[in-house]
Amino acid sequence: MRAIWTGAITFGLVNVPVKVYSATEDHDVALHQVHDADGGRIRYQRRCEIDGKIIPYEHIAKAYDDGERTVVLTPEDLASLPAERSREIDVVEFVPNDQLDPLMFDRSYYLEPDSKSLKAYALLRRTLEDSERTAIVNFALRQKTRLGALRVRGDVLVLQTLLWNDEVREASFPSLADTPRITQRELDLSSALMESFAGDFQPEKFSDEYQDELRKLIDAKLEQGDTIDTAETFGEQEEKAKGGGEVIDLMEALQRSVERSRGSGGRSSAKEDADDEKPATRKSGAKSAKSSTSKSGTAKSGTAKSDAKKPAAKTAAKKPA
Repeated sequence: MRAIWTGAITFGLVNVPVKVYSATEDHDVALHQVHDADGGRIRYQRRCEIDGKIIPYEHIAKAYDDGERTVVLTPEDLASLPAERSREIDVVEFVPNDQLDPLMFDRSYYLEPDSKSLKAYALLRRTLEDSERTAIVNFALRQKTRLGALRVRGDVLVLQTLLWNDEVREASFPSLADTPRITQRELDLSSALMESFAGDFQPEKFSDEYQDELRKLIDAKLEQGDTIDTAETFGEQEEKAKGGGEVIDLMEALQRSVERSRGSGGRSSAKEDADDEKPATRKSGAKSAKSSTSKSGTAKSGTAKSDAKKPAAKTAAKKPA
């Protein structure tokens, strides 16, 4: 990892030099736009709507439009605002961990000690652990003043940027004004069903199926150098829609789910029961979609075999994102 920022955590007279690293990364496959006829890259130009000229970056200013008037902000205007002048992560207060609403969390960063002496870093980490508190901090990053939460994750201090209070919307839905009556029997069944799915969260068990299949599709197209049948790439996946209408009665759904879970040993049987409740039309719809995709893929394959288009298709497939 490469540090994106260096500074120091400060509280009182204590100063803890740190390096800041992004704790997360985007795993999505990067795609770009091309012309479907020849694979040519689609690019956008910064064209002025008044004189029609293409404008270089050095002559592009920022502006605010209220719908009727536009205010142009010059670099001098922006330079007068509070900016990343300080390299300090200033502790404002220490609050109980459970007072932080997860909805306010934004981006996460790892903090590495940036000093030969690790004592100040270790002291702050230990203090946060023992007190079960989170440090609320102010700092500036990438030309913006930010609010953050400083907490411990394993042996590392983690800085999480927080949304400002006015950035979190209030949830006000008329549909929630009336509170339905819930019987003790329904609550017991719901709790029993929940227990059948209970477990410890292990994030490594989950994967982004869409991105996995997208990579598989791209690899296959790169290998063959031409348009291919989607079914040939992914293989036929049989749907397990077992028929039956959608269950409307909540009590009946809970009862059946719990009975199925108890009879067959937990989470897997409960999942099968959920599959049982899916409308029978899904299977036929899925087959129809596959048939359509297969035909479309075959047609494209035949079209791509022409001498005029095949090289362009290969070239577009191999261009980096």
